[in-house]
Amino acid sequence: MSLPPEPRANPDLAGHDAACAVLAAAARSGRLHHAWLLAGPPGIGKATLAFRFARWLLAGMPADVAGHPPLHVAATDPVFRRIASSAHADLMTLAPDVAAGKVKRQIPVEQARDVPRFLSLTPAEGGFRVVVLDEAEAMHPSAANALLKTIEEPSRNTVLLIVSGTASALLPTIRSRVRRLDLAPLGEAPMAGLLGRWLPDMPRADRERLALAAAGSPGQALLLAEGEGLALAQEADRVLAALANPDERGWFLLADRLAAVRDGSAFVLFWSLLRAAVASGLARAAAGERPAWVGQRSLAEVSEAWSRIGAQAKRTELLNLDRKQSTLTMLGWLAGR
Repeated sequence: MSLPPEPRANPDLAGHDAACAVLAAAARSGRLHHAWLLAGPPGIGKATLAFRFARWLLAGMPADVAGHPPLHVAATDPVFRRIASSAHADLMTLAPDVAAGKVKRQIPVEQARDVPRFLSLTPAEGGFRVVVLDEAEAMHPSAANALLKTIEEPSRNTVLLIVSGTASALLPTIRSRVRRLDLAPLGEAPMAGLLGRWLPDMPRADRERLALAAAGSPGQALLLAEGEGLALAQEADRVLAALANPDERGWFLLADRLAAVRDGSAFVLFWSLLRAAVASGLARAAAGERPAWVGQRSLAEVSEAWSRIGAQAKRTELLNLDRKQSTLTMLGWLAGR
């Protein structure tokens, strides 16, 4: 596996040229909003875009380069190298860490209180001062309140880039004062290109299965490839392929396997993968390519089972229900029983 660089050092951004163009146009207009919310599902490149835009601003907004997406700054540029090594004086980064004695990742209030001071300083290189706030939903409530004054009373030539995979979890007062830019999951072509570069030794069919299971999220695809994700994705395929003549003994073995992982991660991942496969099958069926596992059931019946499974999987985790029994119940629904 050839892992991509971390977002601050990643020169590539696939599938988000339109979002890059929006940011570039806003900056070149001379009326760049001081605070942006880059929102969208986890793992699709939001942080990579934030650092790409910060790098481009701090490099003096260079003109577009033929053959490169918008906001391009060469990896050999001194600004690129300083940002990649966390050594640029005009860029501040906030990201969650694990507080002493706690499990939950959080952005502490002390970090957030440093932001107004940082942005009030004169840019060291005469351009912008930029703050990238990654995983903003992990802010301590006091940290979020500490940022409000900065957002409401920005200093000149400053930009705050707020990255969030769960924008609804941010304070309404923050959401109402920023310009929101939503990023969509990647399409088939950019996903195939990225996974081909990152996982060159993996068979193409497995990369395609990963892309489908990850629902357009390159980051999620890498997580699946690292652990038991691919094996669970293959198990989901086997379950669907055998729906017409289900192996009930296999169902019990699968239910035991999912329940054995006490933190619930295998249960959640399997049912997320299976629901993604069912949704893809329903989309293909609606376009006239009916998967064999649908059998003689109507698409409405399969869609109803898909919805019921999603609700039951959530209830199981929220209410700590028996995962084995829930798995067997949901497999029955899927088989039309």
